[in-house]
Amino acid sequence: MFIEKIMPRFSETDVLGHINNTVLPVWFEATRAPIFRFFTPDLNPHDWKLIIAKVEVSFLGELFYGHEVEVKSTVEHIGSSSFVIRQEAYQQGKCCAVGKTVMVRYDFINKSSTPLSQNEKAALTDHLVDK
Repeated sequence: MFIEKIMPRFSETDVLGHINNTVLPVWFEATRAPIFRFFTPDLNPHDWKLIIAKVEVSFLGELFYGHEVEVKSTVEHIGSSSFVIRQEAYQQGKCCAVGKTVMVRYDFINKSSTPLSQNEKAALTDHLVDK
């Protein structure tokens, strides 16, 4: 499990005083960096090996400005060329949002998915959690 902390910015709030729903996918992407490093250790976009096939966010509660958010990232499923990252956003001890992202190992030259290597699968397996 990876745990990252985010301090919400005032600009991320909406007219109702909540963190806007469009912000969670951005936070989830930012906190996936430790997993991205399994594939591209220096995060060089010219050597990128992943694409997103699906993103979903379930909102369970409100998030507010002025209180730190803790994002927990785990791997929920590992396939032959794809895997699912599960992320949970907590504020003041309460899980307020759950995100799931399907990532695909991708060959940008041939424009096709490619199998995950044994090393990549092993790194992902270290963070595999059943939900």
